[in-house]
Amino acid sequence: MSKIEKIEWEKLNFDYYPTEYNIRYVYSPAKGWSKMLVSQDETLPVPLAAACLHYGSSLFEGLKAFRGADGKIRIFRLDDAVERLQRSAARLCLPVPTREMIVEACTEVVKRNIRHLPPYGHGAAMYIRPLEIGTSTSFGVTPSDEAWFVVFCSPVGPYFKGGIRPIKVAIDREQDRVSVNGTGDVKIGANYAASLLPYRNAHALGYASVLFLDPKEHKYLDECVAANFFAIKDGKYITPDSKTILPSITNKTLRTLAADMGLEVEERPIAVEELSTFEECCCCGTGAIIAPISHIYDMQEDKTYYYGNKVGATSLKLYERLQAIQHGELPDEHGWCTIVKG
Repeated sequence: MSKIEKIEWEKLNFDYYPTEYNIRYVYSPAKGWSKMLVSQDETLPVPLAAACLHYGSSLFEGLKAFRGADGKIRIFRLDDAVERLQRSAARLCLPVPTREMIVEACTEVVKRNIRHLPPYGHGAAMYIRPLEIGTSTSFGVTPSDEAWFVVFCSPVGPYFKGGIRPIKVAIDREQDRVSVNGTGDVKIGANYAASLLPYRNAHALGYASVLFLDPKEHKYLDECVAANFFAIKDGKYITPDSKTILPSITNKTLRTLAADMGLEVEERPIAVEELSTFEECCCCGTGAIIAPISHIYDMQEDKTYYYGNKVGATSLKLYERLQAIQHGELPDEHGWCTIVKG
């Protein structure tokens, strides 16, 4: 796709649109991490035998920058993305980028591509995608001691065109997203690859996502393809507690906002049968922030749980409050926003 010259902000989809610059660092055992490299190349020089192409030696992050009502540019929860990326790198035995590298790359990529940062009031944002790949060449299955760390970005439209609305979700008991003691708690490419077949099967039946169960007993809710799960019930914000779930930064944020709103927050195992007791159910993540669920269909049990075709009042309030903080419309009382200067 060629770089877009004239951007019609209101027509942006939640998709990839190339920008001018990306930021790169190269790691080698002899030299360590290189200095920051600014590139206009949208490709990487990866050897045929690179570990990332054969053994899944790759990880990524996702976060957004917003132009606020006050004109300031905010990157939302950058420090949390740094911490999670570093954990992912350590889990894959890849060289761990320093905090300074990650922060510098994320802020610099926004500055370099400032004309692609959507203006305030269009529901759009700048999506920032840090990634790391192992590039050591070997036919042996060993940790990669060479790597690229890259950050690029793209303007994205709102996940829901025309406003937030409920989606349909399916439970698939025959497929697992991750293994019991695997890599579910870090953000690596392999976790998403494992979700593609059940996602395609559910999508063919008209469902927008898959709600996976715990891989050990298949009795408890885990998470969706690329999002955490939460529910509202009796003044409580309830979300699964499991070591096979990716700790969602959006979910972490919503738990704090829920507590600020006076809700009781529960992180605990959630049995499938409890779905029938919830008032509101939602997926949450960087892309959609909150995706309300209208109903959940348990494919193998042929059972459906209904929540209505309107966005729940509590979910909507959480969604609007989070967006207001991201856009500078409400005070950033928890210090979540990094202001990009210069």
